[in-house]
Amino acid sequence: MINITERHQHIITKLQHKGQVNVLDLCDELSVSSVTIRKDLKLLEDKGLLFRTHGGATQNNPYTIDRPVNEKEHIQINEKNRIGMASAKLIEPNDSILIASGTTVLALAKNIQPHLLKTLTVITSALNVAQELLRYPEVEVMQLGGILRRSSSSVIGPYAESILADFSCSKLFLGVDGIDLEFGLTTTNVMEAHLNRQMINVSQKTIVLADSSKFGKRGFGRICGFEEIDEIITDKGISEHTSKTLQGMGVKVTIV
Repeated sequence: MINITERHQHIITKLQHKGQVNVLDLCDELSVSSVTIRKDLKLLEDKGLLFRTHGGATQNNPYTIDRPVNEKEHIQINEKNRIGMASAKLIEPNDSILIASGTTVLALAKNIQPHLLKTLTVITSALNVAQELLRYPEVEVMQLGGILRRSSSSVIGPYAESILADFSCSKLFLGVDGIDLEFGLTTTNVMEAHLNRQMINVSQKTIVLADSSKFGKRGFGRICGFEEIDEIITDKGISEHTSKTLQGMGVKVTIV
């Protein structure tokens, strides 16, 4: 029978290879009970070797914190710009789109080429996105109103949600703080998560823009599960395992 040291080595090796482990999978692989595996994971977490999650464990801290938008603008700059360029190509002439908040969707706004689109209607919760697009006469910008969330330079709250009820948009470009294969898509603010859900409800297609640092992370507010989204555009830092799992759930994964 495999001993505790060998079990722990197996868990750590698998974590290094895949980035996360599942309790049930480990039970099958090691021929032990879920109680034993959970005790192993707790011991390894106490040693600082992993972080336990619901149903398993991950190599990196899965919990993300709220950061000011001017700080996030300096993280993964090149990756966000490539994601912005790729997502801008999905916008079609005469489109009516929703753009949520975040630095990755701001990169989208900076890469839109309005002269190729004839006309474009953009509804957004983000002040910086609205300011970026106001320069173009071809773009009609509708800024949602509500409570101003300073850290993201965007609005949240029931007033913004009620305005959305009157619209139907072809596409939603959504930024998130965390993407967890078990928990779904999250943000650090529960009111923003609620607004994002309403955005999904009024959009025909939901496209998530997220650099690879967002994967394996969880924010406080859950936005939705993967069944609610159509496509994720990300960078080459995403693992093959994560990409295949998402595609198996019916989500198109575009890597730039």
